[in-house]
Amino acid sequence: MHKLDWQSAEEWLPHSYAPRFITETTSAETSRLVAGVPDGDSSVLLKLVECLTPPFFVLYVLHTPRGEGDPGRYQSPELDLDALQSFVSRFASFFAGDARFDLWVHSPRAKGTIVWDRHNLIYGYGPVECFGRALDSLGFSEGRPIIPSPHLHHYRKEFDEDAKTLLSAFSWQCSPLRPEDEQ
Repeated sequence: MHKLDWQSAEEWLPHSYAPRFITETTSAETSRLVAGVPDGDSSVLLKLVECLTPPFFVLYVLHTPRGEGDPGRYQSPELDLDALQSFVSRFASFFAGDARFDLWVHSPRAKGTIVWDRHNLIYGYGPVECFGRALDSLGFSEGRPIIPSPHLHHYRKEFDEDAKTLLSAFSWQCSPLRPEDEQ
């Protein structure tokens, strides 16, 4: 299953990015990495996490709920690497096949953040050079991932139970969505 379709002529087709990434400058002192996530493969996120230092915080931004909970920003408690890997592995199919959320991983120590968004793009902030080397090791090459247009997001009934279970995985601290979170 996949979270995004694109329209080719009259037909909607599953979208998967080629393994490409680019580093872009966002301000005079800041840069970020942008990568497509082929087939929504969570191992890409986990490889990038290796560039960060525990402890970690997960931010699950639920922007399009299907009855599992209220829209909002759900922040996890502090997590070690094993807990983070277990969480991502447990919900890997949901993360790959549903677009109702964005997922952030933050490391205060490394001053790094990885954002996996509803379009199956990953944004890496902080140790950008390490992120690039990590993607190189997975066979990625330089190139800009482009969100197809027009495209269609999937919010799948098959993942409603996973979405509920995810919200009980931690003692989340919930805050309202920000304007930039909403679709």
